[in-house]
Amino acid sequence: MGTMRTPFRWWTGLSPRRRILLGALALVVAAAAVVTGVRVSGGPQEAVPGRPGAVLLVPGYGGSTGSLDELAARIRGTGRAATVVPPAGDGTGDLTVQARVLDGYVNQAIGAGSGPVTVIGYSAGGVVAWLWYADYGGAARAGKIITLGSPLHGARVAAVGTGFDPGECPVACQQLAPGSALLTQLQQSTQARPPWLSLWSTDDQTVQPPDSARLPGAVNVPLQSVCPAAVIQHSQLPTALLVVGLVLRALASSHLTAPPAGDCAAMQSLGR
Repeated sequence: MGTMRTPFRWWTGLSPRRRILLGALALVVAAAAVVTGVRVSGGPQEAVPGRPGAVLLVPGYGGSTGSLDELAARIRGTGRAATVVPPAGDGTGDLTVQARVLDGYVNQAIGAGSGPVTVIGYSAGGVVAWLWYADYGGAARAGKIITLGSPLHGARVAAVGTGFDPGECPVACQQLAPGSALLTQLQQSTQARPPWLSLWSTDDQTVQPPDSARLPGAVNVPLQSVCPAAVIQHSQLPTALLVVGLVLRALASSHLTAPPAGDCAAMQSLGR
C-alpha cells in the first residue's frame, strides 16, 4: 500500500514564515467577512407593531435630567419601560448630535424587543425628537411623540443671544433661534409625522412666544385650555400634576386626542 496523504500535509511542508503570513491573511479575510455581514444586515431595526413600546425622555437645553427622572419614575409605575436619554456633552451642542444619541437609545430599546417607541421631548428636547424622527427613519420606529414646552418654531431668547453676542450662544442656542437653517428645514419638511401631542403653558417665560410649541398636524394643547387657573412655568412642565396626567393619559391611549373641556380635576388627579 502506498503512503496515505493527509489533508494538512501541504501545511506542514510550509516554512514557518509562510505559515505566519497565511494565518494573518486568513484572519484579515475573516474580519472582512464579519464587517461585510454587518454592513449588509445593518441599518436601523424596525419596531414590531403590537408590542409594548419603551418611552424615551429627552432633556432640554443644558441637559438637566432631574425633572425628567421624576416623570420617568411615574411612567415606570404604570408598567412601561422609561429611560431618560443623557445629553451629549453639556447639552448645549449641536442638536443633530443629540438626535444621534437618541437614535442609539431607540436602537437599543427596539433591539431588546420594544414595540414602536414613544419619545417625550422637554423644551429643546422636542426639537431633538423631531430631528431624530426626520433623520433616522422614525416613521418605522415611533409610535408617538410628546413635546413639553418645545420651541418648535424657535425662541426669542435664542435670537437675542445670537444677535447680541454669538460667542455666548452655543451651537444649540443658534439652532433654536427663529428662522435658523435647522428649524426652517424641519418646518419645510413634507414627511408625515407620527401621532404628536404638544403641551405648553401660556405662563412660559423661557420659550417666547409659548405657542412656538404649536405644530401643524399635532394635537396642540395649551395647559390653560384644560385648567384655566393653572400657573405653570417652563421649569415646572415635566413635574406639574396636570402635565403628568396628560402624559399618562396619552401613553395609555391608542389615539391621541385633546382632553375634554372641564377635565382639569381628572387630569391633575391622574398625575398624582
